[in-house]
Amino acid sequence: MNAIDLFAGCGGLSKGFMDAGFEIIVGVDNDQAALNTFAKNHNGAIALNADLSKQETFDEIVSIAGDKSIDVIIAGPPCQGFSLTGPRNFDDPRNRLYLAVLEMVKQYQPKGFVIENVPGMATMYNGQVKEEVLRRFRDMGYNIECKILCAADYGVPQVRKRLVYMGVRADIGTPVFPDPLLSPDKYITCREALDDLPSRERELGQEFDEYSSEPRTDYQRMMRGTCIVLSNHVATAHKQFVKDTIALVPEGGNWKDLPAGVGESRNFHEAWTRYDGNKPSRTIDTGHRNHFHYKYNRVPTIRENARLQSFPDDFVFTGTKTQQNRQVGNAVPPLLGYYLGKALLDIISGED
Repeated sequence: MNAIDLFAGCGGLSKGFMDAGFEIIVGVDNDQAALNTFAKNHNGAIALNADLSKQETFDEIVSIAGDKSIDVIIAGPPCQGFSLTGPRNFDDPRNRLYLAVLEMVKQYQPKGFVIENVPGMATMYNGQVKEEVLRRFRDMGYNIECKILCAADYGVPQVRKRLVYMGVRADIGTPVFPDPLLSPDKYITCREALDDLPSRERELGQEFDEYSSEPRTDYQRMMRGTCIVLSNHVATAHKQFVKDTIALVPEGGNWKDLPAGVGESRNFHEAWTRYDGNKPSRTIDTGHRNHFHYKYNRVPTIRENARLQSFPDDFVFTGTKTQQNRQVGNAVPPLLGYYLGKALLDIISGED
């Protein structure tokens, strides 16, 4: 089965689909730094920097596909326009990027598709935007369902929730979401995900490519696979007053646990949050200043956040550190993508 990834970013969702058995033909985005990472990690898939609101981009995708069929479309389009325009103005130009996905499905009639978005889209305007998306795909001849999924239920060491639409062409079958694999008391923890990685306490700002220990958990073994080179694991060299402030935050705590007068320049919800080693992480964001390692007095490295997102260690991020953080934070966890891809592949293949 062939798939294309729209609004691909660095390719977390398509990495999961690739691991589930799909061939990724092309990933489309307008962030060149993310596309450089996509190209490095997707077995020859084309990284296309293009505007998805233009028909020329659709034509270029078909040209790249050549004689390969476009069996599945996966996408993570932005939905910010809907918050400004409302459901009655669904076709407003500000929603053009989301509408581009509907148009792509309409033109090329893939066997199935998966679209992910923020959970808030499910309740926007009392659910009217979500219902309009469902209605339009059903009018195109697709059976479609949507559901809010938590990545931690599927073995990702992170409590990250996403709204996922799954559509299957009506002549093929009906969407079925993968069942959760883990209950909350069995979630993979930060410690289970990370404690085989070197501390980097003495190599701040330096790149070293060696592991310091054997994997200690099944999750760590899965993330390493056959990888023998440790990449993207560079610790930030904080100023001493920052390290001193972080040291005051207990494991699992945040800015509310700091003494009066300390760290008050950053006192919003996520500020000065230290992960709890015995729990999954909170949602990985696109920055790197607010969350701290459960044990060390520093922000997580790119590799540590990538582990918490379920990117395997052989997935190498490129670009500046800021760009890499944005790529990791914006991505769909590949492990969640894997189970979605596997479920969709089974439906299209007619397997139970």
